[in-house]
Amino acid sequence: MSRLLQALFGRLPIGWLQLTHNRTRFAAALAGVAFANVLVFVQLGIMNSMGAATLRPYDFFQADIMISAGDANSLSDGGNVARQWLLQAMADPDVVDGMGLFMANVPWDRGEKDISLSTFGVDPVKPGFIGVQIADDLPLLQVQDAAILDRLARGLAKDEAAAIRPQTPLAFEAQSRTLVAYATFAGGGGFGGDGYMLVSDQTFLSLFPARSSAAPDHILLTLGRGADVDTVVARLRSLISDPSLRIRSYADAAQDDLKYQQTRRPTGIIFGFGVLIGVLVGLVIVYQVLSTDVADHLREYATFKAMGYGPRFFLSVVFEEALVLGVMGFIPGLIVGTAILTLMGKITTLPLAMSFSMAVSVFIGTVVFSAISGAIATRRLAAADPADLF
Repeated sequence: MSRLLQALFGRLPIGWLQLTHNRTRFAAALAGVAFANVLVFVQLGIMNSMGAATLRPYDFFQADIMISAGDANSLSDGGNVARQWLLQAMADPDVVDGMGLFMANVPWDRGEKDISLSTFGVDPVKPGFIGVQIADDLPLLQVQDAAILDRLARGLAKDEAAAIRPQTPLAFEAQSRTLVAYATFAGGGGFGGDGYMLVSDQTFLSLFPARSSAAPDHILLTLGRGADVDTVVARLRSLISDPSLRIRSYADAAQDDLKYQQTRRPTGIIFGFGVLIGVLVGLVIVYQVLSTDVADHLREYATFKAMGYGPRFFLSVVFEEALVLGVMGFIPGLIVGTAILTLMGKITTLPLAMSFSMAVSVFIGTVVFSAISGAIATRRLAAADPADLF
C-alpha cells in the first residue's frame, strides 16, 4: 500500500503512515466507514426493490394506453372507470382492442397466517393483453373459480408451488369461495401484498359481489401497427367526454406510479432519508477521525509549515488519509451489505440484490464524502500560526 500511494502522490505516503501508526484507531475508523456504507447499501437496496416491485405488475400485461380514474396514482388505488369509456375509445381508428382490468387484494387463509394476494381480474379470451410468461396459461381461467398463482408469494412453500399444474391443481379458500390454481407464474412479494394472482373477470366479480362488470379499475388499449401512442392519447382526451380521466401511455402510467411511490408515499420518503442519514453518518465518522488525526499531529504539521510547505501539501496529506479510509472502508461495507441484501431478499422475496451501478455509485459517494470531510478537517490547520503550535 505504501508503494502504491507513493507512486500515486509522488511523495512519502505520510497520511497512510499516520493512519496505521495507531492500528486500533485505524481499525475503528474503517469499521465506522464500513458501517456507513452498509447503511447506505441497505437503504438503497430497499429503495431499488420498491421501484422494481412497483413496476413488476406492469410486466404481467401488454398494452399501449391505460385509462384510469383521476385519483388513481397506482394500479391499486383510485376509483373505478366506467366501461362506456372503453366503447368510446374503440371509436378511434387506431385503437384495435380494449380490456377492462380489475384489481383488489384477496386474503388467503393459510391457518397460522393469511397471505395477501394482489389479484387481477382479466378477460381470459384476450391473450394479447397478457405478458408472455402468463399468456399460454390464460385459457385455464375460462373455468369458473380458476386461478393462476404467484409461485414466489411469501408464505407459499416452494415444493407446494412447484406441484401446481393442470393435472395436479391446488384448491384453497379465499373470500368464502374455493379457488383452484392450475398454473403458476413468477411474481414475488411486494410492499402492497405477499404475491399476485390472476383470475378471470367473472371469477373476480364472484369474489367481490359488490363490484360491477361495468366499472373496472383500469382500461387497457392496444393500437394498430405504426400508430403513434402520444397522438392517439391526445385524440382520446378530446374524444372521451370525461375530462377527469387519466389517459396515458402504458409506459407513462408505470413511470407515474414509480414516481408516486418514491416521492409521495411515506415509505419512499423514509427510505430516501435513510440514504441521506447513511451519508451523514459517514461524513461525521470520517471527519472525526481526520480532525483527531490533524490535532494529534499539529506539531509535525507546524514543522512542515515553518519549512515553507503550503496549504496544498497539507490538503494532499489529509486527502490521502480520506482516500485510504474511503477505499478500505468500502470493501468490507460492500461485502457485508451484499450479504445482508441477499439474506433479506430470500426472506422477503423482494427484489433485493446488490447491483453493479449501486456499488459504483456508493463507492464514488464514499470517496467524495471522505474528501469533503478531509477538506473540512484541514481548516484548523490552514488558519494556524506555526509559532503558536510549538
